[in-house]
Amino acid sequence: MTHVNHSPWRSALQGVREAIPLLGGYIPVALSFGLVASQAGFSTLEATAISALIYAGASQFLFVGMIATGAPLWLVVAMTLLINVRHVVYGPNLAELLPRSRHWPWLMHGLTDQVFALALTRLPQLPDVKRFSWFVGASLLAWGAWIVGTTVGATAGEAFTARWPLLGEIMPFALPALFLTMVAPRFTNQRWAAAMGCAILAALGLTIAGWSNVAIPLAAACGALCFYTVKLQTQRRPV
Repeated sequence: MTHVNHSPWRSALQGVREAIPLLGGYIPVALSFGLVASQAGFSTLEATAISALIYAGASQFLFVGMIATGAPLWLVVAMTLLINVRHVVYGPNLAELLPRSRHWPWLMHGLTDQVFALALTRLPQLPDVKRFSWFVGASLLAWGAWIVGTTVGATAGEAFTARWPLLGEIMPFALPALFLTMVAPRFTNQRWAAAMGCAILAALGLTIAGWSNVAIPLAAACGALCFYTVKLQTQRRPV
């Protein structure tokens, strides 16, 4: 009879509260994207729509850059999907922690690197009945902040960087730094440490080799392969 008085709203608000630290990385990068999109010739409405519909960080910068240079649409779509192929790894890992629901297809639009890292750490600590509402609250806060940040960046980004020139240099690094601090605790687990170490080395090697455009998806694939390989080897060990 536990959790009989469970309130979905309370769990969603808990997710909102616990996702607030994500805004330290989301807002600066969203501002930066809004500014870049504006400079590339996109209107504020178009930049906001890209953040609302694509909502994919690095892919948005790539999308805007390729459109601005006149790249064919099929290539823009292909490269955007290629960068986001890492979500194929995220989904199965979260599926083990989340209850069944017909709402997941559209809720997965809110799955980002940072939301994934937060959920992977936090969901195992929550009762099953609270997990769905918690994820809704956390993902909606991140999505809303990303959209608002883009709108502000598109309308006032140039004024910000003109007043504080250093801001334009440090804003793009905020999101990777936030993600790094969130995944760092996973290095205490041997399996996760091996997978992330493999992904890091693969990304560095591909970037040094001049394959930076495909470094992220290929490194993610290498990390996933390492993760499941270590799992299989662990399962095969004799008791």
